[in-house]
Amino acid sequence: MTKDRDETTVPRVRVEPLGVTFEAPPELTLLEAAGFAGIRLPRMCRNGTCRTCLCRVTSGEVRFTIEWPGLSREEKADGYVLTCVAVAQTDLVLDAPDASVS
Repeated sequence: MTKDRDETTVPRVRVEPLGVTFEAPPELTLLEAAGFAGIRLPRMCRNGTCRTCLCRVTSGEVRFTIEWPGLSREEKADGYVLTCVAVAQTDLVLDAPDASVS
């Protein structure tokens, strides 16, 4: 089931297993948007190479800010993303076991 979104609607991201939700505007990466919302996701390099921020999207779609982030084809196919270079395209559910509330 798809839901029509108007262009002014900001995607929302639910972080599991925390059960918290934040808005993810298109000009921010998931990592940046989470930080502004007081949610701490694992991070280090912030450029898609170290893989510290590796999480899995279990629902929804992202786009990447770089051509090929440090993920294998299999990881991308299984829904893994690097939150420092991923931007929400739709509402998301993000499996981030190491996330915490700041």
